[in-house]
Amino acid sequence: MSADVVAFTIESLRQMNFDVDGADGDTVFGPAGVDLDSLAVAELALRVEDAYGVKFGEEDMERLAIMTLGEFAADVSARASAPSALDGAAK
Repeated sequence: MSADVVAFTIESLRQMNFDVDGADGDTVFGPAGVDLDSLAVAELALRVEDAYGVKFGEEDMERLAIMTLGEFAADVSARASAPSALDGAAK
């Protein structure tokens, strides 16, 4: 699933008008890579939430901004396969 998430993320970033030529799992979101600002991180998180049924909290945004695409994909994959914390909260 991680490879799919990387591909989805790169395509999302392309649609958001970021230069992702040569981007791969080792590319960072920060200034040394794609150079996402906080609004772009939030938009990307929303796109991924919609596509993979995962949730990111406000506290996750700062951590996401310093990840590589591969680390982000692994995090999304882990969240997608984990039981939802919301399932227990509704009871």
